[in-house]
Amino acid sequence: MSWNPALDPEIPIGDAVDAIETVIAPRARDLGGFEVRRALPSAARQMIGPFIFFDQIGPVEFLSGQRGIDIRPHPHIGLATVTYLLQGRLHHRDSLGTDQWITPGAVNWMSAGYGITHSERTDGVVRDSGQLLSGIQTWVALPEAQEDGAAGFEHVAAAALPTLEGEGKTVCLVLGDAWGARAPMALPSEMFYADAQLEAGAQLPLPDNHEDRGVYVLKGAVHVAGETYAAGQMLVFRPGDQISLRAGDEGARLIVLGGATMAGPRYIWWNFVASSRDKIDAAKEAWRAGDWAHGRFRLPPEDNADFIPAPDH
Repeated sequence: MSWNPALDPEIPIGDAVDAIETVIAPRARDLGGFEVRRALPSAARQMIGPFIFFDQIGPVEFLSGQRGIDIRPHPHIGLATVTYLLQGRLHHRDSLGTDQWITPGAVNWMSAGYGITHSERTDGVVRDSGQLLSGIQTWVALPEAQEDGAAGFEHVAAAALPTLEGEGKTVCLVLGDAWGARAPMALPSEMFYADAQLEAGAQLPLPDNHEDRGVYVLKGAVHVAGETYAAGQMLVFRPGDQISLRAGDEGARLIVLGGATMAGPRYIWWNFVASSRDKIDAAKEAWRAGDWAHGRFRLPPEDNADFIPAPDH
């Protein structure tokens, strides 16, 4: 059966076909008291470069004394989490003993390798006082040679990230290299990740030194090849094309990311990413065994009273 893309109003036509490979509309997910919008993985695209998971968190307001976010300890393998907040604070604890408050503009990189466990909460004084929370959490699939490596955690303060300004735009480079700048964190593979704020009518060229490139519209709208894309849409661009985005009349805030494609496919089950199903099955059984003293996984030393059990399916 043939399929005519012109019959679908969400599919670009004309010149925009050459500029944009895929347009992704995120799916809303309720995580218990707050909502996320998930753009990756999607039916249209599993990854953009090594980025295999993309959630927009909030914005959500927690009033004084409300429960807030309470994500109990849970495991990861084969990936690195990247947490980047726009507003509010989030308390990270992990099985390495890390105890770190995540704050706006800082970048927090947790590499799971063979296995790590962590929790994310809005507790203590943040819960007592209330807050407005919003941000982005992404997962980066690790190269196959590093999937079984040691876990690690790195925090880089906002002030240490390079910021590019001019012609009506401010771009903070969170990870990797782009537009002639390089972020300080060492990375396992080629990638870039940036937070771009554009005034009305300002133009942003996409980096031309990366194979895969995508843009998530956080606020406002952008014009590309005669089409307009509003907040809440992710655009994936064709490799090699020289693309420039222009902000709409109210300006725009964008997350721009991408990098080299992975050497092979990746499988996802729950919080696990791996190059083989056998690796995921082994991690699944290890978490279900619950041998925190001698097994593959440990619980965070300061947050070990409870944990999230593995799904049944």
